[in-house]
Amino acid sequence: MSRTVDGLPAVCDDWRAGQERLDQNKIAEMDSGAGPSLFPLHRCKTIHLVRHAQGIHNVEGEKSYKAYMNPEYFDAHLTPLGWQQVDNLRKHVHTSGLHKKIELVIVSPLLRTLQTAVGVFGGGDYTDKLDILPMMLANAGNSGRGAISSLDCPPFIAVELCREHLGVHPCDRRRNISDYQFLFPAIESDEDVLWKDTVRETKEEVTARGLKFMNWLWTRKEKEIAIVTHSGFLFHTLKAFGNDCHPSVKREICKHFANCELRAMVIVDKSMAGSDWSTINYPGKIPPGPDISSDNDENLEKESSNS
Repeated sequence: MSRTVDGLPAVCDDWRAGQERLDQNKIAEMDSGAGPSLFPLHRCKTIHLVRHAQGIHNVEGEKSYKAYMNPEYFDAHLTPLGWQQVDNLRKHVHTSGLHKKIELVIVSPLLRTLQTAVGVFGGGDYTDKLDILPMMLANAGNSGRGAISSLDCPPFIAVELCREHLGVHPCDRRRNISDYQFLFPAIESDEDVLWKDTVRETKEEVTARGLKFMNWLWTRKEKEIAIVTHSGFLFHTLKAFGNDCHPSVKREICKHFANCELRAMVIVDKSMAGSDWSTINYPGKIPPGPDISSDNDENLEKESSNS
C-alpha cells in the first residue's frame, strides 16, 4: 500500500484517479451514442410522421400480397374504416394541441395520403359562402364526406419524394394533376413519370429516395412539420437512422407503422446543412464588461504559479 509522508494511506490519490477514469468512460459512452446527446435547438426539426389510414388495397393485401397487383386498386382511396381512423387521429391532434404547433403539412401525392392529410390536418366543414377554394371537394375519391375548408389550418404541399415504393403495383400509381387540382396544386408533374408498370424500385432505391427527402427537409424554414406518407417508404427510410442509438431505440425508430399511426421524432443537422440562426438564443454581454469565469483555466494556472 502506498503511503504519504505522515504514514497515512494515499487513498485520496487513488480515489481521484478512479474518478478521472470514470469520467473518461462516461464521456466515451456519450460520444458513442450510449448516453444522452446534446444539439443546438435551431439545428433540430420536429417531424410528425403519419402513415395513411386504411385503403381499399390494404384489406385484400393483408390476405394475399398478390392483391396489390389488382388494377382495381389504382391510386387506392380510403375505406369507411379508414375514415374512422382519420376522425380519431384528428381528434387526438386537436385535443393534444398539436394542430396549433404544425407549421407545414407535407403529403405524398396519392389519393389515400391526400385524404388522410386533409382529414387530419385540414380545416373544418366547407361552406359555399366562403370566398376561398375548399381543401377537398365533397365526395372526393368516393369518400362520402363533405367538402373540407382550407381555413384555420397549416399550408399543405404535395411532394413526390415521399411516395410509396414505386412501380408495378397499381395502388402506388397516382393520377394526373388535373384530377387533383382542387385538392393539391403543388404536384411536381402532370403525368406520373416515376411509376413503371414492369419495374419496381429496389429497397435500396427507396432508402436513397427517403434520405434525399430528409435532406430536402433542411431547405424548409419550418421547424415543426407533419408528413403523411406510406408504410414502405417510412420503413426503408427510417432503417437508415438510429445506428448510433441503443438497440431498443433503433427498433422504436424502425418498426412498421400501423394505419393512421402518428409518431413524432426529432431530426438533427449534424453536417451544418441548415443555415438558419437561432431566434431564441441571446448573445449576452449587453452592455459589455469583464466576464472571465471563475473556472477559467488561465486563472487556475496563475494561482498555481503564485502558490
